[in-house]
Amino acid sequence: MNKPHLATPYVVWIIGFTVLPLLFVLYYGLTDASGNFTLANIAAIADPIHLKALWLSLLLAFIATTVCLIIAYPLAMIMRKLNLSKGSFIVMLLILPMWMNHLLKTLAWQLLLSNNGIFNTIFVALGMEPVQMLNTSGAIVLGMIYDFLPFMILPIFNALTRIDKDVIDAARDLGANSLTVFRRIILPLSMPGIISGITMVFVPSMTSFVISDILGGGKILLIGNVIEQEFNKTFNWHLGSGISIILMIFVIASMSLMSRRGDKEGGAALW
Repeated sequence: MNKPHLATPYVVWIIGFTVLPLLFVLYYGLTDASGNFTLANIAAIADPIHLKALWLSLLLAFIATTVCLIIAYPLAMIMRKLNLSKGSFIVMLLILPMWMNHLLKTLAWQLLLSNNGIFNTIFVALGMEPVQMLNTSGAIVLGMIYDFLPFMILPIFNALTRIDKDVIDAARDLGANSLTVFRRIILPLSMPGIISGITMVFVPSMTSFVISDILGGGKILLIGNVIEQEFNKTFNWHLGSGISIILMIFVIASMSLMSRRGDKEGGAALW
């Protein structure tokens, strides 16, 4: 028996906390201070400062996503070979950082990377010169990798655990070596997990502003920082919303591209 009224709280939540905020962003982004329609807020992305912040955000997000993939895939393969269940202790250790406060994790890295932090203390004890790690692009990428790595590992691990062992055994019985098995079976069948992990890491990395604000010391401006400053410092909600629309377009485009790629790879997994 259908009970559509049970979905009412969900519908109210979606309208109040998703649809209405998006409508407000669209309204502010497409109007000026007088309420007149304008595209100037969106066109402001062409400003050299905004373009630089956008491309730097894309670059750092790409680097963080690539490093996460390089680390996550071999680790997920090892976890699969160990026959770890999804509720095992090691898997729980990977999930545990996701439950911790995002701000606290970033502040912890700020202490570790500071000039008087643990790393530089070790360098000095070894007779080396202190290294400027904080307030650099490398520190921001490191923070992104630490925060978002579990979002890459878990989808890939889930995809690998779904691969039927009999399929791999059959390929080996037919004479396929380990490289062929990986290239023709394991990699294609795990591609949906890879695509999901890339999306879950790239999108938050590109839109992040807390990590760059803390680990970059406000010296490295990403597109998320530009939007945050327009809303909270200059109080220019129209310009902030206009740039947010551009960022949403990038996010939706990247998610759509990854989704199509995942469907294509999933459909041709055994090819």
